[in-house]
Amino acid sequence: MAEDIIKVEVSEDGVATVTMNRPGKRNAMNDTLLAALDGFFSNPPAGVKAVVLTGTEGHYCSGLDLAEHTQRDAEGTMRHSRGWHVVMDKIQYGGLPVVSAMFGAVIGGGLELATSTHVRIAEPSTIFQLPEGRRGIFVGGGASVRVGRILGADRMVEMMLTGRKYGADEGLALGLAHYSVGEGEALAKAQDLARNIAGNAPLSNYIMIQALQRIEDMSKADGLFTESLCAALTQTSPDAMEGLSAFLQKRDPTFR
Repeated sequence: MAEDIIKVEVSEDGVATVTMNRPGKRNAMNDTLLAALDGFFSNPPAGVKAVVLTGTEGHYCSGLDLAEHTQRDAEGTMRHSRGWHVVMDKIQYGGLPVVSAMFGAVIGGGLELATSTHVRIAEPSTIFQLPEGRRGIFVGGGASVRVGRILGADRMVEMMLTGRKYGADEGLALGLAHYSVGEGEALAKAQDLARNIAGNAPLSNYIMIQALQRIEDMSKADGLFTESLCAALTQTSPDAMEGLSAFLQKRDPTFR
């Protein structure tokens, strides 16, 4: 089951399409699915330069599988939550650009997962929701930070208190999605964007993923200093020289 719970296809241009595969469960997150994602992002196939993350049977991920929920004490719950944080951090900061192709349920833990990815595309069927308040619990997979930064604390409080649902266009306006596309178009759009991203210089992709979210946590002075370090690393690299030469010669760059 652990092998089938995600499906991985790698294209010749270095894009891995990772499909969460829990048919009949709206791809709800359980420990097996979380472990499978952890395994992929801990050791991606050789040659992968970008990832598309998506679901199956009309849903991205409907959050924690309450049917398999294990009752834990406070310590166990905290450790379980911190385990989610490790996996979401690995997706966000692992170094690979990750594009989410979303449709159907992007709920609870599914929204926590989506907001750990770098580019998000929503079809008209997409529903964004944090229903924890209606279930007497609190988010535990990183939403208070990742979703909170996108929405702001005020709107996130309202979203959790009421169990409010946002559609694709509302999610786009709020920043939960970066693109809104037609029905059935998210995967192709995600793969196209991932191919373009995979064609960037690997070092600059890596630096953007690692630096920008951390700069947001810094003071203005520290952020500007870190920006200069990132500029120094990227602009003196062989790929930067190749990029400049390609621009002047009016050709596509060939990065390492």
